[in-house]
Amino acid sequence: MKIIAVGMNYALHNKELGHTHENKEPVIFLKPDSAILKDGKPFFIPDFSNEVHYETEVVVRICRLGKNIAPRFAHRYYDAVTVGIDFTARDLQRKFREAGNPWELCKGFDNSAAIGTFVPLEQVGGNVQNLDFHLTIDDKEVQRGHTADMLFRVDEIIAYVSRFMTLKIGDLLFTGTPVGVGPVSIGQHLQGYLGEEKVLDFNIR
Repeated sequence: MKIIAVGMNYALHNKELGHTHENKEPVIFLKPDSAILKDGKPFFIPDFSNEVHYETEVVVRICRLGKNIAPRFAHRYYDAVTVGIDFTARDLQRKFREAGNPWELCKGFDNSAAIGTFVPLEQVGGNVQNLDFHLTIDDKEVQRGHTADMLFRVDEIIAYVSRFMTLKIGDLLFTGTPVGVGPVSIGQHLQGYLGEEKVLDFNIR
């Protein structure tokens, strides 16, 4: 199982991080399977970062084996969605970028991919590009997005990625974060929602 993630897929988020370049293709990076955090287990802030940020995203679950998938058929390759957190060691990310080095370590560390309970896509309307999602910290909303605002749609991303690597059953696609990212701290309680349905619930330790 692999975790495929999309960077810079919401215009306002790109603006808040100072990204002005318009990408012609999706920005793709991977997280290892050891990054998965699920079943409501707590997230422990790692000792190698002083600035870990939450990035709330819709996560799509791949349900079929596929390679070189045409965009018009891509909807057949996923069947469920949830909300996830792409935890990012922002201080390390800045350091790596300034040096022109790869930045997998700031995104792919252990437990950096929190995922909620998957919901059948049909249960939330059947259209992955018509999903509202948000995150609360200690019962206060801190981030909200809508998948209609993606720069690259889910089907486009699946078609693009499958040109380079085979998609397998159980692979996860983190589809990008909207504006509103921020730091986490010990003792906080995070809850993620698809529409008004809570699918993600865990604590920061």
